[in-house]
Amino acid sequence: MKQFISVKDVMDVNALVKKALDYKASPFIDKALGANKRIGLLFLNPSLRTRLSTQVASQNLGMEPIVFNVDKEGWALEFTEGAIMNGTTVEHVKDAAPILGNYFDILCIRTFPSLQNREDDYSENIINSFIKFAGIPVVSLESATLHPLQSLTDIITISESIAQHNNLKNKKPKVVLTWAPHIKPIPQCVANSFSQWMNAWGEADFVITHPEGYELSAEYTNGAKITHNQEEALKDADFVYVKNWSSFSEYGKVLNTDANWMLTNSKLETSNNAKVMHCLPVRRNVELSDEILDGENSLVTKEASNRVWAAQAVLSEILGSINK
Repeated sequence: MKQFISVKDVMDVNALVKKALDYKASPFIDKALGANKRIGLLFLNPSLRTRLSTQVASQNLGMEPIVFNVDKEGWALEFTEGAIMNGTTVEHVKDAAPILGNYFDILCIRTFPSLQNREDDYSENIINSFIKFAGIPVVSLESATLHPLQSLTDIITISESIAQHNNLKNKKPKVVLTWAPHIKPIPQCVANSFSQWMNAWGEADFVITHPEGYELSAEYTNGAKITHNQEEALKDADFVYVKNWSSFSEYGKVLNTDANWMLTNSKLETSNNAKVMHCLPVRRNVELSDEILDGENSLVTKEASNRVWAAQAVLSEILGSINK
């Protein structure tokens, strides 16, 4: 693996899932793999699970992780080609990224969409600029359109749960991605990425449900069944992934705040005792009810804990390429 930006960088999803679960069973088995290697974690927006899990994964592989919060500790970066830098930006990515490429063996970037201009956000100019100018493997810790480490984690969690529950074995599970209310505009990154990975994985009956106006880009959802009827979608579901996102067509806008879309236990009564997932952070009793989050059907804590093993599997693959 040369980089990790989307599922397209993965040759075999199930093999990567197995590697992650093997690391969960034996976290330090490859402690020497990253010896004398440095990994830089650059955050252009805040993080909790992504930052800490990637640090832990790096250390499990023997690497030295160095974290830099660009938005708080560094110069305002410019990404426009040919820019006349007489405004608020102080340093161009063309100057910064090659230096980082000399400091580190692997560079991890977390950025965020503006939700103002769809064309700009979906061009992925920020992460693509680091890929272009750093000259070393780049790992996405979330970009303007995708969150691949989260999506890998989600498939790890689903696979692990299937293996642990007899009623889920020997069948194609029904996995539902359902939109949830939120108090502010949220990017499509997690929903895009989950859809992309589920379709690439191909081992589930995948359904997306949301109110009208919240259709995601077909680039990521092609292959999924899509319905505006949440009740219909939840029937016989084995896993329900809860996530809010703002409108793609009316970019960045909140078109619906209907609290009836929040998942509750009563809504799961027609499911196959569905396990519930969310990437966190979650606004309790807005996106998801307390009864779900604190109940026996919640996989949310296990899912977040599995972030370490997803990151460790990816970094291991990249180190394998570097060390050849």
